[in-house]
Amino acid sequence: MARSALLNVMVQAAMKAGRSLSRDFGEVQNLQVSMKGPGDYVSQADRKAEDIVFAELSKARPGYGFLMEERGTVIGDDSQHRWIVDPLDGTTNFLHGIPLFAVSIALERQGQIVAGVIYNPAMDELYTTERGGGAFMNDRRLRVAGRTKLVDTVIGCGVPHLGRGHHGNFLVELRNVMAEVSGVRRMGSASLDLAYVAAGRMDGFWEVGLSAWDIAAGLLLIREAGGFASDMDGGQEMLDTGTVVAGNEIIQRALLKTVKKPLPPR
Repeated sequence: MARSALLNVMVQAAMKAGRSLSRDFGEVQNLQVSMKGPGDYVSQADRKAEDIVFAELSKARPGYGFLMEERGTVIGDDSQHRWIVDPLDGTTNFLHGIPLFAVSIALERQGQIVAGVIYNPAMDELYTTERGGGAFMNDRRLRVAGRTKLVDTVIGCGVPHLGRGHHGNFLVELRNVMAEVSGVRRMGSASLDLAYVAAGRMDGFWEVGLSAWDIAAGLLLIREAGGFASDMDGGQEMLDTGTVVAGNEIIQRALLKTVKKPLPPR
């Protein structure tokens, strides 16, 4: 596939940060003797990866702003462009030696996401997309799955954990979905969840309580793979609400309806 100069910059930044994460990931197993050790180590790995992405993108496009997980908002001279970056999406997986984590980079132009890269260095899977240019994994074109009945689908989700999210609401959503589908999966990395939907590995995905850097690249990837996404209200404010429901056109609508319906009375 032919990539634009901007997308090449994003790929180079993601892969350079990914190599750094891969080296640190190899050391994680040696640090499992205490929580403090590996926890601190992962924080350092996260920051180091973000520093690499920040340096690479700043060098290539000095005026662009940033929205990053660690640095937060960095105002640039060019008010039309902003990088949205998660240097390590799937921190808990990383900490526990589970090879499902990614570097996620999106480019926002005048409020619209126009390019995205998601890189899982542990599996060497590189997802790339540009608005109007399709979606790819390691240069193979992606297409969302074509299943049209929830009963045939495997659906991804995020699960709230200690100190995060509304557990009761999620249990209602999960119970609704469980009753309608072939399987439910929890990957632990929203960017990869969205990438897997774009690749047709999962038929749909829903989650609440996300940040813009978790989903910006993945949302464009799904759209360019022929899929659909909305927030939990059916609108297009995913980056602001932190809620996502995604799939092909039919499954996305059915999944949204399913997660929103109340439980029947006992």
